[in-house]
Amino acid sequence: MQRKAYVPGVAALLAALLAGCTGSSGGDGTTDDANPGDAGTATAAAQPGRYRTLPEACGVVSQSTLDALLPGIKQITDEDQRAKGYEGEATLTYDTDRKVGCRWKVEATDATEYLSIDFERVVSYDNAVSDDSQAQQLFAQAQEKADLPEPATSSATSDATEDGSTEDGSTEDGSTEDGTAGPTASPTTTPPPTATPSGTASPSGSASPSSSATPSDLQPRVLDDLGDEAFLDDALSNSGSTAQQRKVTVAFRTSNVIVTIEYEEQPTTIGVTPDSKEMQDNARKLASQLADSLTG
Repeated sequence: MQRKAYVPGVAALLAALLAGCTGSSGGDGTTDDANPGDAGTATAAAQPGRYRTLPEACGVVSQSTLDALLPGIKQITDEDQRAKGYEGEATLTYDTDRKVGCRWKVEATDATEYLSIDFERVVSYDNAVSDDSQAQQLFAQAQEKADLPEPATSSATSDATEDGSTEDGSTEDGSTEDGTAGPTASPTTTPPPTATPSGTASPSGSASPSSSATPSDLQPRVLDDLGDEAFLDDALSNSGSTAQQRKVTVAFRTSNVIVTIEYEEQPTTIGVTPDSKEMQDNARKLASQLADSLTG
């Protein structure tokens, strides 16, 4: 059987086709996976967060601070039990580089006191999202969940408009807009002071010391003097009895670390309400200390 002759031209053609498939089309060094118009450029990775480690949660709160927040510790007579009270209990976690926490509980004669602190170091696994941005998103969700009330707006003390006229059309001097005299105000007399049970006189109409209204500066609110962003929540509730339990939460974010403090007090005496200002002040002082304890 006669074999076909070898054709050199076919071999050359095949070699040229293979070279076109594997070689560079433009000769500029651009790889096949480069996007048109972006030859030789690479996507810049998002910046990592400032913090790479977290503090030891149960050791970051000083004994003097625990004495202020949990005064029942000093009432523990047994030295070993008191030492355990200061130590606290570490929160169970499987990655101490990402999340740590500690909790304290003290049962005193007049109240049961609770304190917990949690540190979370946020790491973004998306090259397009920085650690800080990811932490900011998580903090926004926590603040939304807290459902803080809208900031109170100060109400006007009078119904005068910007041009000096009142709602009935009269100006501050009593005349109407058309120049005629307005209604003559009847003279008022100041009521005499009323005597208090102690015999001293007090102005009539003064607020009662037993008023239960919460001052506006103690309402749950956003804090502007702590970390990159922060908020405070204050909740008073009944816990299965007529005794009221108060829980103050302070949360703040510094770069890619989110810190949450929960401070609670449950009085043992019926009718006793934990002091809001004192608890808020203690929690905010602790938050400032924890912010200072963070190291990059």
